[in-house]
Formats: sequence, structure tokens, C-alpha cells
Amino acid sequence: MTATLPLFAPADDPPDDAGFDFIRVETITSGSNVHDWTIRAHRHRNLFQILLIERGGGEMSYDATRLAFAAPAAILIPAAIAHGFRLEPNVTDGWVVSFTEDAANSQATSLVPGRSGRAIERLRALATQPLVPIADAVEQARLSALCKGLFDEQTFAREGYRLAMRGLVVLIAVGVARLAANRTRSGGVTLQPADATVAQLRSLLETHFRRERLLGFYAEKLGMTVDRLNDHIKRAAGVTAGHLIRQRVLGEAKRQLVFTTQPIHDIAAELGFTDPSHFARYFRRRAGTAPHEFREQYGG
Repeated sequence: MTATLPLFAPADDPPDDAGFDFIRVETITSGSNVHDWTIRAHRHRNLFQILLIERGGGEMSYDATRLAFAAPAAILIPAAIAHGFRLEPNVTDGWVVSFTEDAANSQATSLVPGRSGRAIERLRALATQPLVPIADAVEQARLSALCKGLFDEQTFAREGYRLAMRGLVVLIAVGVARLAANRTRSGGVTLQPADATVAQLRSLLETHFRRERLLGFYAEKLGMTVDRLNDHIKRAAGVTAGHLIRQRVLGEAKRQLVFTTQPIHDIAAELGFTDPSHFARYFRRRAGTAPHEFREQYGG
């Protein structure tokens, strides 16, 4: 069933490999009215989402689980996780914040070298319980204000708005993560991760992606054949295992190009490319542009 779920891509979403530093915020009503308050089950290939439910409620599907929710609450939805909503019509409202993984990790990359990828991994871990009730009225007001600020930055596009949007996304993510962590410590229903093999592969990637890009290495670590691993990941996440490996390498290359001043040949070496020209071809084939052009375009 999971394999047939569509990979949802609104018209203004970025192409999967070309997307970088993408952030979008919209009200729940803006997307729900046109769908009669029912969002069918789907997945996002390269977007993490945080929903802030300010009014109303409804029911969500999350992988094979159904959960009822009511305001005030937040909902965490990682990339490639099947999800859908049936909302209380003409009542439910709040915010939907969507962002590519690099947007969440950019601050960690620039402030704590070598820690890229950890922020989004923490959010993924907390999202195994996607529903985060908000009992603190002050915290609810703060998160609402942050989402409104993010919407204003997106709408008015004033000088420095991209930097401001990254900072606001980090503050929203940190706020929801703290609430989720407190929820975990205080008990509640614990859901199993959507797919253990996907989680194990992502964990292995965080440790080894700089030196190991061959699928056979990860298949052996997981005690599976290459074909079996690829088939399993494809059914569970909607993309191949090889795609996850390439995305992790490509994402790190993009972050280093934009958020550091490292020479490109040093970035290539750090990512396990012995030949800078090989890195340049690898990057161009997947990002559609040369590394130096990408750096110039995004202001690295």
C-alpha cells in the first residue's frame, strides 16, 4: 500500500535534487479549502513539515497509524513518511511550515562544524510520535508569533529575508522539539518508527557517507543483499537506497559550498572524492550546475 502513495509536489515546491535552502509557510485554511478539508495520504520526497494547529482539530493518518488531534498542538512530519488529514471543516486553522533538510541544518553546520545532519536527525527521532500537544499558553503564543513572523518575511521579502527565515525556522523547530522531548519524558503513547530499516540506513549514512557511497557497503552492514535493501527502501520511503545516499552526499556538498569558504577541492576531499574533477561531474549531474556556480548563486 505504501508503495502506491503519491509523492506530493505542489507547483512551487523545488525539484528534489535542485532544491536548496527552501522554506515555505502557509495557513492551514489556504490549502484545505480547495481540498474540501480532506488531504489524501501522500508523501513529500524532500520536505520536512511542522504543523501548528491553533484552532479546531481532526484526524491524521501517519504511516499505518490513525491519530485524532485537537488544538493547540504541533505535528511533526519527516520527508517520505505517508500522511493525510481529515480536518474539522471551516474551523481548523494554524500554520504549515515546510522546509528542505538543509534549511534546518544550516545553522548547526555554520556554528558547530562537523555536526551537520544532527538537527534533522533529532527531529526525525522525535517525530516517531508525530503529535505534540501544547499545554502551555505562553509557548503556544510564542510559536504562533514565530510562524506569523516567518509568513511576513516570506510575503514582504525585505533585505536579508532568507537569513531571517532560516533563523525563524530553527526557532520554530527548537520550540516544537523541546515540547516533544518533554512529552517523551512525561510519558504517553509511544509509536514505533515508521520503518526501522530506513532509520538504520539513515543512521549509518550519518556515520559513513563521507567515505562510503557504494550501496553494497550499507547492505552488508544491514545484513541484506543490495537488491533486497533497494526494494525495501523503495517500498517504505518511495525512493531508492541509492537516492538516499546520493542526497546525503549532495546535501553536505551544498551546505559546505554555501555556508563555508572552504576551497572546492578541499570539500571534494572531505567527501571522499580523490579527484576534484570527479566531484565536479558528480555535483553537476545531480544539482544541474557546477560547484563554483552553485556557490556564486547562493552567496557562499
